[in-house]
Amino acid sequence: MTPAARIAAAIDLLEVVEGAAKRPADAIANDFFRARRYIGSGDRRAVSERVWTVLRARRRLGWWLGEASSTPRLLVAASLLLEGWSQSGVQQAFSGGQFAAARLDRVEASALGRIEGHTLDHPDMAEAVRLEIPDWLLGRLAARFGCSLTDELAALSRPASLDLRVNLLKTNRDEAQAALAAEGWDAVPTRLSPWGLRIDGRRPVTSGPTFQSGLVEIQDEGSQLVAAMVGAAPGMRVVDWCAGAGGKTLALAGAMHNRGQIVACDVSAARLDGALRRLRRAGVHNVERHLVEPGDKWVKRRAGSFDRVLVDAPCTGTGTWRRNPDARQRLNQNDLAELLPKQAAILDTAQSLVRKAGRLVYATCSVLEEENEAQVTSFLLRHPEFAIVPLARAWPLHQPPPNGGEFLSLTPAGHGTDGFFAAVLERGA
Repeated sequence: MTPAARIAAAIDLLEVVEGAAKRPADAIANDFFRARRYIGSGDRRAVSERVWTVLRARRRLGWWLGEASSTPRLLVAASLLLEGWSQSGVQQAFSGGQFAAARLDRVEASALGRIEGHTLDHPDMAEAVRLEIPDWLLGRLAARFGCSLTDELAALSRPASLDLRVNLLKTNRDEAQAALAAEGWDAVPTRLSPWGLRIDGRRPVTSGPTFQSGLVEIQDEGSQLVAAMVGAAPGMRVVDWCAGAGGKTLALAGAMHNRGQIVACDVSAARLDGALRRLRRAGVHNVERHLVEPGDKWVKRRAGSFDRVLVDAPCTGTGTWRRNPDARQRLNQNDLAELLPKQAAILDTAQSLVRKAGRLVYATCSVLEEENEAQVTSFLLRHPEFAIVPLARAWPLHQPPPNGGEFLSLTPAGHGTDGFFAAVLERGA
């Protein structure tokens, strides 16, 4: 594709994303490219990177253009100007020729003319606009991060690396690193996770033999550390209560060397089916799946019979904005209000599975206090038979824990991971 054709395709994709406010942009992009098989891998990468650039700067671009003028065409054109393109260069890209976007009209050209020569940030921008967050979140995040607010929000706006977890059931980190190098991927060991490898930027590793043979799985380093916090060991009985597609289930199976029992639970049959494919590829055979349905008696029959229960709760996902920049604009106060009682109810159900002296691990990929520390405090008031296992005692790895305090708390600026929270709670003997 020509540069102009890539820009036109980016506009088309952004139109679909902006028109489907409740659907994640990565899922929309997958469908978009699946319907356009003629777009090659390099072009797909260029188109998606252009759209993700716009999504990461959506509020600031809207400030420059005025929300009434923030059409996908102008958002893409403005992103080019603010990267240093000239007005004439943008007009050439919008030539109206074959496969190119239609010409800019006078109103559009006038709006873009106000931007030329400027940088993306402007001193007159409101703080929430400059930080690319909804207005209602500013106070919460300022209280959470304090003087680190700007650094943390900047880190949440930068593209994430590609993190891989080495499958210890099939290989070790050195061998996996060598296998990736043979495919042309420069992978380096992660700083905190002993099973992690990191590749700079988005790379199509899933089509290569290292991934296809199950030697590695895609998993953020922070997510790997959350799985480690479970402290799963060979011979244990473990529940992954909100297993989803099985990322942490796979990590637990590796820690247990395929010995013992893991039950992967979820309310979605489709997600559990996706987990089955990943489990087979990884060579995992100590996992059974359970679909949680209304009226299910499974929990009651197995109460108090598991050594470890992991609750990776549904949450706002504020810690994953590096990978999902569109999510920050979709999130509203009602979403948070609906999630908080749901998280509490999930904890109340899952805790009954924990045996005496067993552990319940509560985790989110959120950086909001209401979903993290406050949820734990409320849970302990309802269930005083549980107590916090401080991070220094719960931390299972040889190196010191990445932060102080009672809980695991990871952020992009502080640790180079997505934002994660994990609390280890132990039932009294």
